[in-house]
Amino acid sequence: MMDLILWRHAEAEEIREGQDDLDRPLTARGEKQAARMAAWLDRQLPDGLRMLCSPARRTEATAKALGRKYKLRAELLPGGSAQDLLELSQWPKSKGAVLVVGHQPMLGQAVAGLLGLQAQECTIRKGSVWWLRQRPRLDTMETILFAVQSPDFL
Repeated sequence: MMDLILWRHAEAEEIREGQDDLDRPLTARGEKQAARMAAWLDRQLPDGLRMLCSPARRTEATAKALGRKYKLRAELLPGGSAQDLLELSQWPKSKGAVLVVGHQPMLGQAVAGLLGLQAQECTIRKGSVWWLRQRPRLDTMETILFAVQSPDFL
């Protein structure tokens, strides 16, 4: 069994003229979103979790709210593909759980592909978590949507 937990970065400041998109910090609201979601995740996450994060400032600030070790991976930067994310997380071959802190549309495209949806049908809100699980069922493996949580409803 494997869990793939996808966490979209919390609300970030709008890009300013001359600013690099990767340098955008979280807003005050985004910091609160990250803290609320981190508190929820901390109560839910299993031991032995691997955590991967885009090196963008807003994703790293979101990940830091959880207070656990994580690895920065350039494959998770904006412009990466859902396939990059799945290969990096070793889905579905790995055991245990991996938490990926990243961006739209990559996260939504990964969810859509795993659940058989159209990519445009799956948008992950800022600061939200989508938790997928690969598990055996009868003679096959199936992917289920285990949980969806938004920081705005905690």
